[in-house]
Amino acid sequence: MTPILRVARPTDNLPALLKFYCDGLGLQQLASFSNHNEFDGVMLGHPRAPYHLEFTRHARHVAGRAPTTDNLLVFYLPDADEWQMAVERMQAAGFAPVVSYNPYWDQQGRTFEDPDGYRVVLQQAAWSW
Repeated sequence: MTPILRVARPTDNLPALLKFYCDGLGLQQLASFSNHNEFDGVMLGHPRAPYHLEFTRHARHVAGRAPTTDNLLVFYLPDADEWQMAVERMQAAGFAPVVSYNPYWDQQGRTFEDPDGYRVVLQQAAWSW
């Protein structure tokens, strides 16, 4: 059985993150919750993918912004047409690419900054080890 990876982080602005990750990145809202031990949250991803992102908001806590511009999620998209469509979807949703802190990511990818300052790289390459 393949484990499921959940990347979870707090935010101060769930609606803005939904626009970025759903409208821009193309993820789907898989689940959500309200006032669960004073937390609201959403899980985003693709129904058949072995990962999802969880964003939570606590009414009495300020999450703040990303600590650096090198906090990244990287999505490897080896198909050139699929990669181009993903970049265009981000731009059509109102998100412009930013220059990466590490210039490596600009060679074959585009980096976008979410409303909390965390960055997502759309890398036009296959991941290999």
